[in-house]
Amino acid sequence: VQLVESGGGLVQPGGSLRLSCAASGFTFITFSAEVMSWYRQAPGKERELVASISSGGGSPNYADAVKGRVTISRDNVKRPVYLQMNKLMPEDTAVYYCKCENRGSWGQGTQVTVSS
Repeated sequence: VQLVESGGGLVQPGGSLRLSCAASGFTFITFSAEVMSWYRQAPGKERELVASISSGGGSPNYADAVKGRVTISRDNVKRPVYLQMNKLMPEDTAVYYCKCENRGSWGQGTQVTVSS
């Protein structure tokens, strides 16, 4: 099982980014059964949950800090998990990680920096 994040970068406040998590080592059935999540870790802070999505893609959960600005989605056939982030703020600056909750597997992270 391997998770590889991409899509991070430097963006101005108010901008948008779409992060992707490419999942390999799964079959359609095993990936479809996984709860997938995005976490982030800012310098000097603990890693925190940003959003998670169930195996069926319904009932996503969002942290209060990002609710209304972030959308998590998944494609169980091609197996990416996306995190669309809008209206980004400097406090969103962090390394963002993808996690396969059932297996406890993490990606290597992608840096998001929000700064003017």
